[in-house]
Amino acid sequence: QVQFVESGGGLVQPGGSLRLSCAASGFAFSRYAMSWYRQGPGKEREWVARISATGSTTIYADSVKGRFTISRDKAKNTMYLQMNSLKPEDTAVYYCTSDDIAPRSWGQGTQVTVSS
Repeated sequence: QVQFVESGGGLVQPGGSLRLSCAASGFAFSRYAMSWYRQGPGKEREWVARISATGSTTIYADSVKGRFTISRDKAKNTMYLQMNSLKPEDTAVYYCTSDDIAPRSWGQGTQVTVSS
């Protein structure tokens, strides 16, 4: 079945960087666009970034544009999120998924905490 396993989260100071990974399995990874979402404390889950199936097109939420970079490695069935210039408001559990696969599956998420 479709599975996503997120990793790479942690505690980082404001202005710092983290790189999240999403290992995907159970489907033809290279044929589907992928997205990152996040859910902050007391907030609804929100979309962060999307990458096309080929990796040629990426789009970002305004809140992360210019700071985050989404990428994918089809040989490893893995998607990444490079997060730079982190802010306290980036604190959240980060999830990966494909918007184009039904029913939608979510991983367990990875916690990112930005705090001094």
